[in-house]
Amino acid sequence: MKKPDPVQGLVVRYDYLWRDEADRGRQEGSKERPCAIVIARTGEGDNARVWLAPITHTQPMNPKGAVEKPSKVKQHLGLDDDRSWIIAGELNSVAWSDPGIVPVSRDRWDYGMLPQKLTRAMLDKTLERQQDRSLKITDRVLLEKQRSRDEGRGR
Repeated sequence: MKKPDPVQGLVVRYDYLWRDEADRGRQEGSKERPCAIVIARTGEGDNARVWLAPITHTQPMNPKGAVEKPSKVKQHLGLDDDRSWIIAGELNSVAWSDPGIVPVSRDRWDYGMLPQKLTRAMLDKTLERQQDRSLKITDRVLLEKQRSRDEGRGR
C-alpha cells in the first residue's frame, strides 16, 4: 500500500498536537484523529510538507475558526454520525513523511477527499485567521529537531 500524494482537501489520520498541549511541553498528540490537509507543498524529505487541520467532535469555542462538517460528507468519508468540526484556525505543520501520519485501515491510507466547496471554506477560514493574526500553527518538524537536539545534549 503506497501513501498517496499530499493534496489539499485529503483527510488523513494523524496524532494531532493541539497548541495548548505543545505549550505544556508535549511532543506528540494524545490520540490519532482525522485531519484535513489545508495546504500541501510537494518536495523531497522535509520539503514535502502539509499543514493539517484537526477534525473534532468538540464544539469550537471560536466558531470563526471552524467549519462544521455536513453529515453527508462524514458519511462519504466513513466517519461517525456525531457532529464534528474542522478547526481551520489551528494547524500542525508536518513533513509528509512524519510517522504520525498513519493508515486509516490495513488497506487504506486516507479517509478520502473533502468536497471542493468544503475545502474552499476551510482554506478561507484559515486565511481569515491568518489575516487577523489568530491562526495558531504548531511546527512539528521544528519540535522534532529541538527534541533530537535536546536528546543529543542528554536532557
